[in-house]
Amino acid sequence: MAGVGPLTQDWEPVVIRKKAPNSAAKRDEKTVNAARRSGADIESVRKYNAGTNKAASSGTSLNTKRLDDDTENLAHERVPTELKKAIMQARTEKKLTQSQLAQIINEKPQVIQEYESGKAIPNQQILSKLERALGAKLRGKK
Repeated sequence: MAGVGPLTQDWEPVVIRKKAPNSAAKRDEKTVNAARRSGADIESVRKYNAGTNKAASSGTSLNTKRLDDDTENLAHERVPTELKKAIMQARTEKKLTQSQLAQIINEKPQVIQEYESGKAIPNQQILSKLERALGAKLRGKK
C-alpha cells in the first residue's frame, strides 16, 4: 500500500427521477383539481357519441333486413348417392375393407367411411386416388 495516494472517488453522481406523467395521468381527477386550484386554464371537450353505444347499433337495421330477406341455402356439396354406391361396389369387388382401401390411398379410414356414407365433401384428389386404387371410373360418364 505504500506509495499509493489518497483514495478518491471520481464517479459522477447519478440522479434517478420519476418519468414524466403520460396523457392519462394528466387527465386524472387529482391533476385536474390541482390545476384548478393553481388557476391554470383547463379545457374540457366532450367527444362525439362519448358514453353511448349508438355507433355500434346504428347500421344494424339494414343488415338485419338483408339477413332476413336472404333465403339462399348455404350448404356444402356432399357425395352423391351414385358415387357412394360406386365406391362401395368397387371396393367389395376387390375384396378390400374400408381401412385397407384407406391404407392403399394413404388416407385415414374415416375418410373412406365419410365417402361411403355420403357425409364427405367431394375432393378431386381423393377421388382420383380412389379411382387408381379401385381401377374403376368414379367421376364423369362411365
